[in-house]
Amino acid sequence: MNEYIRRIQEVMEREAYITDRQIATSVFLASALGKPLLVEGHPGVGKTEIAKVLAQTLGADLIRLQCYEGLDANTALYEWNYPRQLLHIKLGEHAPGTIAEKEATLFSVEYLLKRPLLAAITHHGTPPVLLIDEVDRSDEEFEAFLLEILSDFQVTIPELGTIRAESRPVVVLTSNRTRELSEALRRRCLYLWIDYPSFEKELRIVRTKVPGLGEQLAREITGVLQSLRKMRLAKHPGVAESLDWAAALVALHADHLDEAVVRDTMGCFLKDDADFQVLERELEAGRLQALASFAG
Repeated sequence: MNEYIRRIQEVMEREAYITDRQIATSVFLASALGKPLLVEGHPGVGKTEIAKVLAQTLGADLIRLQCYEGLDANTALYEWNYPRQLLHIKLGEHAPGTIAEKEATLFSVEYLLKRPLLAAITHHGTPPVLLIDEVDRSDEEFEAFLLEILSDFQVTIPELGTIRAESRPVVVLTSNRTRELSEALRRRCLYLWIDYPSFEKELRIVRTKVPGLGEQLAREITGVLQSLRKMRLAKHPGVAESLDWAAALVALHADHLDEAVVRDTMGCFLKDDADFQVLERELEAGRLQALASFAG
């Protein structure tokens, strides 16, 4: 088993995803057991990237369903192409055939708009990776519908009958925990919690993802963000903000941090005015060096 997990880690890191044993084990088991993987954690810690890297690793297509408040079954599953159906009706008004025959033609696969869930179920070839992103943003009614789909990977379309998946997709669900998901959905899935990375892991991520970044600057960026996550902020910066800030500093040809550079670029990693004020107070007190030297 250790060999399998080690290989998964190596493959993920070749795709520039800096991982650890727990993440690699969860990814392997989700694929091996055919169970959905529910990934929860703070915003910006790389939850969505797991599905993207998994698709690249498996050589599979990535199908993404972005969840939001008000998302319904039709939007996630399928819709009929009404403008095309209307055009078909107008063009065929005087064509031979019974009404029943014309209706059968009208409600055929040719006029079906496949949304992400149906696209995953009907996918041919290598099973795709189905990413159901930010599932916590959808409502409980949609969650119940989703649970039904994940149980059988089949759907009934009244005009076409029941459609079953030839092979089950690999499913990754992500959640920022803006609301608590149902126990039924949790039981259906394997579970992975991703926390903010350690100093050394985040440093590796920043080095890997941002070409041209100097060693000193990489350490200072990581130290500042690690320190900020220990403070009482409205929105703690995630790894995504680390990468944005590092890329911005490379674009500015910075080789180290000073107060002016931090003030000019804090919008890359802080997203709340009150948090700006917190950092401003730290800078005014001359604590930038202490922030940047954080390493544990």
